[in-house]
Amino acid sequence: MEIIRNFPAISILLCLFAGIVSSALKAKGAGRVNLALILTEIVLQIFVLIQTIALGRPYVYVMGKFPAPWGNEIRAGVLEAFMALFFCVIMLLCMLGGSREREKELEAGKQHLYYIMIDLLLSSLLALVYTNDLFTAYVFVEINTISACGLIMIRQNGRTLEASIRYMIMSLLGSGLLLLGICFLYDLTGHLLMSNIKEQVQLLAASGNYHIPLIVSLGLMSVGLAIKSALYPFHTWLPDAYGYSTLSSSAILSSLVSKGYIFLLLKIFYRVIGFDIVGESKVINVLFVFGIVGMIMGSLSAIREDNIRRMIAFSSVAQIGYIYMGFGLGTAEGVIASIYHVVSHSASKSLLFVAASGLTDASGESCRYPDLTGAGYRNKLAGAAFTVGSLAMVGMPVFSGFISKLLFSQAAIGHNFKMLPTLIALAISTILNAIYFMKTVIRIYTPPSGKEEMAEGRVIAAKENKRKSAALVCFIALNLILGLNSEPIIRLIRSGLEMFG
Repeated sequence: MEIIRNFPAISILLCLFAGIVSSALKAKGAGRVNLALILTEIVLQIFVLIQTIALGRPYVYVMGKFPAPWGNEIRAGVLEAFMALFFCVIMLLCMLGGSREREKELEAGKQHLYYIMIDLLLSSLLALVYTNDLFTAYVFVEINTISACGLIMIRQNGRTLEASIRYMIMSLLGSGLLLLGICFLYDLTGHLLMSNIKEQVQLLAASGNYHIPLIVSLGLMSVGLAIKSALYPFHTWLPDAYGYSTLSSSAILSSLVSKGYIFLLLKIFYRVIGFDIVGESKVINVLFVFGIVGMIMGSLSAIREDNIRRMIAFSSVAQIGYIYMGFGLGTAEGVIASIYHVVSHSASKSLLFVAASGLTDASGESCRYPDLTGAGYRNKLAGAAFTVGSLAMVGMPVFSGFISKLLFSQAAIGHNFKMLPTLIALAISTILNAIYFMKTVIRIYTPPSGKEEMAEGRVIAAKENKRKSAALVCFIALNLILGLNSEPIIRLIRSGLEMFG
């Protein structure tokens, strides 16, 4: 159907319009608009995914009917539609899981502002997925940055204000480098549409002209997006931002925001520069090294934490390292493994944050490990959900993380120089993952002794917070689906990547 071709553009515009409408509403009205928006977006992305699978090729939607190189374009393919749908589903579950905390932690007069930030954040994520214009991507990178900063600081305590300032400083540094890279590339090619840029870049690469400026442009964009996605050692803003924000903010920031930047970097590699040129430039070797270092150092930092939310936050540093390591392998199989890990990590990390909130609710609102002793018995669903998320992060069979690590291992096999470092890093990181996640699982299922000084806890039944319980059950199901029925999803990612360039 021809109307479906309009859905990607409609999706972005709907989010922006919902933000405008929410600004005139009170908290409950803005919440209803946000819920209706996310449900509508899920339906729209399902239609786009079905159509792109049926077509077997991507299609371009020209904004305003102005042709290249003057017009603005949206490009929809299987991979774009799948990622957009997945982002919307995760957003829905994060918002459901943190609904009660938002009502409790945010001032009544500011709750509608929170929904405005969510609407803008979703618009930016969808734009980063669908846009075929590099400068439009930059504009929505900035919208993403401002929205994410608002989600961090809206709680307004000392730690979140400090975290939001640190996040803004690091993020603006990354944005500046990205913009410089785009400017250099525009100067070299005279284009901003990704497909037009790639044509000119291929000609420049074939002629050997402007080789150094081209590599500088690629390096600036790669480093800028690496900073924004919290690749080690550019992660210093992350622990406080994830650890002290509202529950929904922590879950969304950890599972979606950084993934939007990573997806844009993937588009730059494939659709702007060309993955063959990226491989020859050796930029991916730098990302490979930093990815491996991040896998180890993020896990070591997580082991030293005695706050469950900060532990989960540091774990994200390690998981971002996995994704960049996969890119750094420089092969299609490595990229497929990274994309699958984006999906797996998004489902597992948001599950962990929502489950950890249930455990702290049963432990006198404390995030300290001593106070969490026996919390798995006081909130049985949260304990089971946290265990599932932990096993997924460790990479146990049946769960989503096992498939990710298996794909990384298979991608590394046969690689001349990177096979051994990859396999060693995977082994070390898995052991470290097991140390801090299984330590936490053992803690929440250890009956408290009379000698321990603990915050006053209480038993919480699943029906006490039905929306959080529903979100936890859906997250558990999603992790099991990704772990037990991964082959169709891998085929979908593979076919989408083949038509992505």
